[in-house]
Amino acid sequence: MAAILPLRLPDHLHTFLISTVGFAAIHHLAAPEFARFILGKKAWDALGTRARAGWCSRVASLVHALIVLPLAGSCLHLPALAADRAFGWDPRVGTLFAVTCGYFLWDSVVCLVHYEGIGFLLHGWVCLVLFLNTFRPFIAYYGARFLLWELSTPFLNIHWMLDKTGQTGSTLQFVNGFILVGTFAGARLVYGTIMSYQFYQTIFEVRDGLSSGIFVSYVFGNVALNGLNLYW
Repeated sequence: MAAILPLRLPDHLHTFLISTVGFAAIHHLAAPEFARFILGKKAWDALGTRARAGWCSRVASLVHALIVLPLAGSCLHLPALAADRAFGWDPRVGTLFAVTCGYFLWDSVVCLVHYEGIGFLLHGWVCLVLFLNTFRPFIAYYGARFLLWELSTPFLNIHWMLDKTGQTGSTLQFVNGFILVGTFAGARLVYGTIMSYQFYQTIFEVRDGLSSGIFVSYVFGNVALNGLNLYW
């Protein structure tokens, strides 16, 4: 029964904590320096609290994507996950989820404090809850694949930064925008929809072994995330 499978989070708790602290440090220390370098000290100093928080969140998001994408790619062909898509486990995927949970914990706090919109807040909390539950272990096979949605994130953040640095409509933004649309459509809408269909097949096959809370949270959580992809 999935409900009594041992939790694997303690094995990766140190990575989870380091990730949380690390993204907090990026947000408070590294991101302001990066933005100050890009904008110039005078322009950065003239920004309000909300605008500065926006820059810091974008930089942290960019770093997260650049870290988890290669980690997720390295977890796509793990035999233990392929053999059991519902409850398979491998320590390497635990590292991946611990890193991303640390990010989504910090991201959720930032969204709550600065209230960057209900969509971003919902995205952060839903991702945090769903990825924490992979440590049961549960659907680690799909968790690694759903993180490939982050493929469009670097280009989205670059597009935003180009807007903020007066390069709206530039050739660089046009090329970046073309890649952004392609990766968003390919990774989130096409690949994401295919993976979601397979995910639902798997979760309904093992529903008798799941608690009602886990079953409902994953079914509606996936619907919510796909809905946000279509909305964005």
